[in-house]
Amino acid sequence: MQDDNISEINIEDQKIINNKELSIWEALIPVFALVAMLFYNVFFVFGDDALSGSNQFILLLGAAVAAIVGFFNKVKYDRMLEEVAENVKSTSGALLILLMVGALAGTWLISGIIPTMIYYGLQILNPTIFLAACVVICAIISIATGSSWTTSATVGIALIGIGETLGISLGMTAGAVLSGAYFGDKMSPLSDTTNLAPAMAGGELFSHIKYMALTTVPTIVLTLIVFIIIGLSLETTGSPDISDKLQAIDSAFNISPWLFVVPIVVILLIIKKTPPLVALLIGSLLGGLAAIIAQPDIVKSIAEADSLTFNSAYKGVMKAMTVDTSVETSSKELNDLFSSGGMSGMLGTIWLIICAMVFGGVMDAIGALARISKALLSLASSTFGLFASTVASCLALNVTASDQYLALVVPGKMFKKAYEDKGLAPENLSRTLEDSGTVTSVLIPWNTCGAYQSGVLGVPVADYFFFAIFNWLSPFTTLLFAAFRIKIKQITSK
Repeated sequence: MQDDNISEINIEDQKIINNKELSIWEALIPVFALVAMLFYNVFFVFGDDALSGSNQFILLLGAAVAAIVGFFNKVKYDRMLEEVAENVKSTSGALLILLMVGALAGTWLISGIIPTMIYYGLQILNPTIFLAACVVICAIISIATGSSWTTSATVGIALIGIGETLGISLGMTAGAVLSGAYFGDKMSPLSDTTNLAPAMAGGELFSHIKYMALTTVPTIVLTLIVFIIIGLSLETTGSPDISDKLQAIDSAFNISPWLFVVPIVVILLIIKKTPPLVALLIGSLLGGLAAIIAQPDIVKSIAEADSLTFNSAYKGVMKAMTVDTSVETSSKELNDLFSSGGMSGMLGTIWLIICAMVFGGVMDAIGALARISKALLSLASSTFGLFASTVASCLALNVTASDQYLALVVPGKMFKKAYEDKGLAPENLSRTLEDSGTVTSVLIPWNTCGAYQSGVLGVPVADYFFFAIFNWLSPFTTLLFAAFRIKIKQITSK
């Protein structure tokens, strides 16, 4: 998910381009073309390797199809390029965050911070409660920070490592991490999307959060119940004897609870509303300092030096931040785990985000996004139809525009008057925007959120999709409430 504290632009002021000449079928041509090309590329040719570059080019081909539709409808090339530039500009903070996450992961590895989390986590968390604990831990951190991105980049990475060591599927762990992170993200007043949704609907922040809890709390409770059931049925391959893994970690790293000071500082910085980019930069630098103090032998090894000098310390930390690094242990499983791609490991994800923004920008420039939203709005003859059209519009924008902010802004602007005309309070719209726009963005591989989370956690979207229970269950919950008219707030005259 695009980090909910990153945006430095007033995205609610972004114009929605409306091309009256475009028909609904013309608007859908690029979408159909993109889905068909991605389907062929993933399922018949590249499989899991599709994100290594081919999917990125498919997004550019989708943008080319959209551009052809635009040319036939007399949309100028410069107009398309300007919209692409605006889209890419809106993700600049996210791209820098990704680079900084890569640097942080590298220094937190060689400093022993992540290994220490795994070391103590293995002794506390067993497979039976592990997945449910992941949900609760990530929910708490995300509420406190207002950022699902920061949660997954810090605690999430450690939990992925613990889960892998316990023999739990990476997809299960990632799904639990994201379920908790996005619950906290939705309910936190520090979150950008939580502020953006009521701004689009014309509501008030805390009224929005209170009203959103009506659908969000039951969804997270059901998610926890499912993960508890899964935990009870798991084969405990990792828990009967973890002494060899603990010994391997202990022999490779100097394990100390003092290393927890660094992640605690980062979390406190976020709570104090420090911009995430600044907090992660500080976390990366503190991680490098901790590596020099706590793991001098590892720093020397990475720097390929015989002694720890200023130059060798600088080289070791810089390599951990920027390129592939790994720490050898006596456990083959841990050797795969204790490796990091640094900033270079995030370049594929950055590439994907840029290409997604090109497609979304051209789609917006030719008026396709506004046309699709209007078509969905025209289907809303009843109250339930209005809610269903909002959900469908948010999902469509997450797929076509590849950005969760646009999935809130465009439907929010398009549907606001329709909710007012039906006498529905703005909290209905803002809640539906979050239940269907914010949380589902992570389920789309080429969406900025899906690309980020899969890149940071090292788990393909296809692997965690089913287990991100909270994320795909939320739209169904909001539709269920609408169908049975549960807590549908009406406009009251003052």
